[in-house]
Order: sequence, then C-alpha cells, then structure tokens
Amino acid sequence: MYDEWSDAVDTRTQAADRLAEAARSGKPCAPIRDLVSTAADAYAVQEINTRRAIEAGRRLVGRKVGVTNPLLQQQFGIDQPDFGMLFGDMAYSDGLPVPMDGLLQPRAEAEVALVLGRDLTGGPFTVADVLRAVEFALPAIEIADSRIAGWDITLADTVADNASAGAFVLGGTPVPLMGLDLRAAAMTMTRGGQEVSTGSGEACLGNPLNAAVWLASRLGPTEYALRAGDVVLTGALGPVVPVEPGDVFEARIEGLGSVRAVFPK
Repeated sequence: MYDEWSDAVDTRTQAADRLAEAARSGKPCAPIRDLVSTAADAYAVQEINTRRAIEAGRRLVGRKVGVTNPLLQQQFGIDQPDFGMLFGDMAYSDGLPVPMDGLLQPRAEAEVALVLGRDLTGGPFTVADVLRAVEFALPAIEIADSRIAGWDITLADTVADNASAGAFVLGGTPVPLMGLDLRAAAMTMTRGGQEVSTGSGEACLGNPLNAAVWLASRLGPTEYALRAGDVVLTGALGPVVPVEPGDVFEARIEGLGSVRAVFPK
C-alpha cells in the first residue's frame, strides 16, 4: 500500500516537473497523461506547481474557470468545468503590451471577470451569495496557453497544466452587477479590426454567474477559497483565437464595455 502511494506521489512530481521545465525553457513538452490520468491526480499536480509558485514569491490574485462550454465538456467526457490559479505576474492592463516571450502557444478568448468584495469561504453557495460577494465586473481577455506541445490535451493534461492559464487583461472601468443581464450579454472580439469571435454569456455554463457559483462552492472548503479582492475569470463567451506577434485584440461585452490585448512584434 505504501509503495502504491509513493509511486503515485512520484508520478505526480514527475508530471509537475515536466510542465515546470516547459514553462521555464519555453519549449512545449509531451502530454503528462502517461503519468497521471484522473482529475484528482491532475489537481494534485497543479497543486505542486501552485505551491512552488507561492514559495517563489508569486502572488495569488484570483482563479480561472475553464471548460465551461458544453461542447468542450462533451469532448472531454465530463459534466463540470475545471479551474486554475491566477497570479499577479499574469495580469496586464487594458491596451498595454502583453509580452510574448513568456507565452508558448497563446490563444485569446473574451470573458466576464468578476472582482470580489467579500470572502466566499465554506459553502456550498447560491447565486444570491455570489451576487452579494461580487463588488464589480469587468470585460476581460484571457490568454490561454498550454505547456503541452500542439495543445494535445485531455482533461488530465489541462487540469495539471493550471487549466491552461497563460495571462489575462482586464478592462479599466468597473461595472456593478445591479441591472446587468450577464446571460444575455453579447460579445464581439476583433483582431486588427476584423471580427474573429462572437458569443454571449449563455455560452458560459448558461450564465457566467453559474461558473462563479461552481468555483466558489468547489473551493470554499479549501485553503484556496475565494477572498475579497480576488479576480474570477468565468470562462469563454465565444471561440478562442490563436495569437501571433503584432496582434491587437479588442473584446466588447454588452453592458461592460471593451478591453484590448496588445501583443508586440
């Protein structure tokens, strides 16, 4: 029994090391599903690199929800989203350059970001609980990224790889949730002025608030419970788009305004 537990710990560490080396070197690695295959093991791998990041001085500033689209869930054979950690050095301001040298295979997606004014510990939570805890919403562009070559991922691969988190850009004008219908909010994203992605809040688990409720309830009993000041990226509102040097993306979300992600050549 001890040997089996020891072997599991060892393979999780090997998977974490493989992903960390890919991030450090800038060279995508092979999938890690040869080492871990279950969601539980994949989150344990994510946890190893989360702890390493915090010990290295990186500041946890929020969480991201992934796999919120029903088609993606069907592809992965699951019935719920996944989550990853957001650190302060992943955040960029509206319209300012997002360096490409820290990204391996970036893809842009428009999202609703929620910023909390209250802690959400314990749970499970309701939509009403989350509405009371959210201080304001912002339009956001998440730059999803994968340390795994060619985005050749299963659920275990993306969960272990911090839910394929790369960077994120937040709009600069906070909007209170009162009166907003996030489910019906239309989204349009352009690249260089050309439309490349459209969608709405309904594409995100039926409503971005549903994603936030799931996340808060999932993390509420843990040491990573959502806290006042945390940013929650609730999930893509439309198709993701590959990013190339020189690209300028602008996402407009009804009721929230717009945000730009600029990638220098």
